Amino acid sequence: MSNSGGFLTTHVLDTARGCPASGLAVDLFRLTGNSRELVATATTNADGRTDSPMLGIKEDLRVGIYELVFHAGDYMRSQSGMKDEELFLDEVPIRFTMNKADAHYHVPLLLSPFGYATYRGS
Repeated sequence: MSNSGGFLTTHVLDTARGCPASGLAVDLFRLTGNSRELVATATTNADGRTDSPMLGIKEDLRVGIYELVFHAGDYMRSQSGMKDEELFLDEVPIRFTMNKADAHYHVPLLLSPFGYATYRGS
């Protein structure tokens, strides 16, 4: 299926510190049956967003199941100096379905050291 204008974006807010989560690594996977294909990798900028969409500009957005993996543990270690034994969250996976190839999907992460929330944004 060719790209019909759909794209996927994300951003991360550090709710404990009250600011965007800058420097947080994010991986995007496409899931097909038992297969998990890495589609894109990015790091959040000073605004907590990736510099370009995770999907939809260079790669065709396809209908299907995807998973964003946020490397929260690495971020927490770098920002707050948490030690491994203090970490509660390490990798935060968010699995979701994109069912329209021409839609904008925005999947934000609200992150704190001991919990997180997400939703389909606009």
